Formats: sequence, structure tokens, C-alpha cells
Amino acid sequence: MLLIVNLFLLILFPISWFAPLMRAGLLPLFGLDEISVLSGIGALWEDETLLAILVVFFALVAPISKTIALAFIHAGRLAERWLPLTAALGKLAMADVFLIALYIVLAKGVSVGRVETAWGLWLFTGCILASLAVSLWTSHLVKQGRLG
Repeated sequence: MLLIVNLFLLILFPISWFAPLMRAGLLPLFGLDEISVLSGIGALWEDETLLAILVVFFALVAPISKTIALAFIHAGRLAERWLPLTAALGKLAMADVFLIALYIVLAKGVSVGRVETAWGLWLFTGCILASLAVSLWTSHLVKQGRLG
């Protein structure tokens, strides 16, 4: 069951990268632009390449690497000693959700424009939390000797 949930995350994570995280506009009277993880990375790449690379690692590489590693552990293709690495990757992915939420709070506090959360933020956050749950349950099963 954990393997199936984890493999489902391999489909949902890429969808969450294209999904709108938020809608933002400079003035309340004009339309809002949708911002996704990938469009945000693209915008950062033009001005802040190092920051864009960090976001790529936090939002794309860390969660998908963790999910793939857990799938290999579930399938018995990777030793259980890799679980601490998956936990570290999960924390990095959760940091990305925190940074997005912080951006939304700061943008709303400045009151120059308008920012609305979109369904992609909930999907991305749900994927991260589901991945965390799979990781915790996997660790639990390993401690009980019921995995592998």
C-alpha cells in the first residue's frame, strides 16, 4: 500500500509544479497572473540564478528524490539505511512550502497588490505532507521489522 501511495506521488508532484500556487497582481483592478513553481523558477532564473537553483533543489529535486528513494526501499531495491537521507530531503521540501507561505504573507502585508492562494499550493503542500506520512510510516515499519 505504501508503495502505491508513493508511486502516486510520482504523478502528483509534477502536476503540482505546473499548477498555480497563487495569483498575484500589482493593482486590485487588473487581472491576476498565475504563478506556479515552474513559472516562479523561470522568473527567478532571469535575475537571481543562484536563488533559482536553490528553489529547483528545494521544490523539484528534494521531493522527487525522496519519493523515488522511498519507492526503491519499499520495493526492496534500496537498503533501509537510506531512510535518514529521505527524512532530510523531506525537510528540505517542507522548507519550500514554508518559503512560499512566507512570500504570500509578506506580499499581503505590503498591500501594494493582491495575492490569492490557488489550488496548486494545496496540491503541492498535500504532496509534501503525504510524502512525510509515507516516510514516517516506512520508518515505523522498519523499526518493527515488518518492511522488506
